[in-house]
This record gives sequence, C-alpha cells and structure tokens, in this order.
Amino acid sequence: MIPEIEELYQEVILDHSRRPRNFGELPDAAVLVHGDNPACGDEINLAVKFDTSGGLQDIKFTGRGCAISQASASLMTMKLKGKSREEVLEMLHAFHDLVTNETNEAPKKLGDLRVMRGVRNFPLRVKCAMLAWRAVEQALEQGVGEAIVSTEPA
Repeated sequence: MIPEIEELYQEVILDHSRRPRNFGELPDAAVLVHGDNPACGDEINLAVKFDTSGGLQDIKFTGRGCAISQASASLMTMKLKGKSREEVLEMLHAFHDLVTNETNEAPKKLGDLRVMRGVRNFPLRVKCAMLAWRAVEQALEQGVGEAIVSTEPA
C-alpha cells in the first residue's frame, strides 16, 4: 500500500477512536447488547432502535477499548443507521470479509469502513474490529431486550 494512503487510514481510525460518532446512550432502544473481548479488554454497549420494518432507525454505543474497536464501532454506526435489516446483514458479511480475507477488492458500498482493511494483517486485532459487528448481529437476532456477546467462546 502507498505510504500516504496508510497514513490517511491511520488518521481516520485515530479520529474515530478519539471522537467517536454515535457515542452515547439511546434511552428508547429496543435492544441493548453488551460485547466484550476478554483477550484485550475491549467492551461495547450497543443500543439499537428499529423502524417499523425491522431496519436500524437509530444506533448508538458506549464502551472503552483500543483505537481499532472504538473506530470500528463509530464507523459502523455511521454506516448502518437508517439501513434495512438486509442491508445491515450484507454490510456485516462484507466487513467480515474485508478484515479476514486476502482480497484486494473492498466493496465500494463499505465506504469509509474500507480503512479497516489493514486489520487483517494483525489477526489479534480482527476480534477488536469485529466486536461491534458481532453486537449488531446479536441485536438483529435478539430483536428486543438485552443480550451479551463475546469474542471468545463460552
């Protein structure tokens, strides 16, 4: 990768980790998911409000963790807010492929999320990047109430 592009990617990740978007409480959330990554201490609390057709009307998160986990959560919430259930699942699978596969082709639909591509070169960081995504996947499955997800098997 071109050094200037790598530098830009690092700047975007640092910006989102320092000033995460959609960070905060969502008082009227339909579902709350707590996710953690015991291997490194990352934690996320994801709150989701669904629209009448089951799409993500609103999504916010709180938590703490490394720059990768916080930036991934911030970028994810920006990208998924207002999306249909099908679009969310499509993005989830595309993002998973982005951070785990050796392809150089990142779907354009991922937009700014493509900055996370370099995570695949650091296998331990893939769990950090995927934590928020596992939480949103659980939120879709749960539909209402509270749930817990972990990056480690129970």
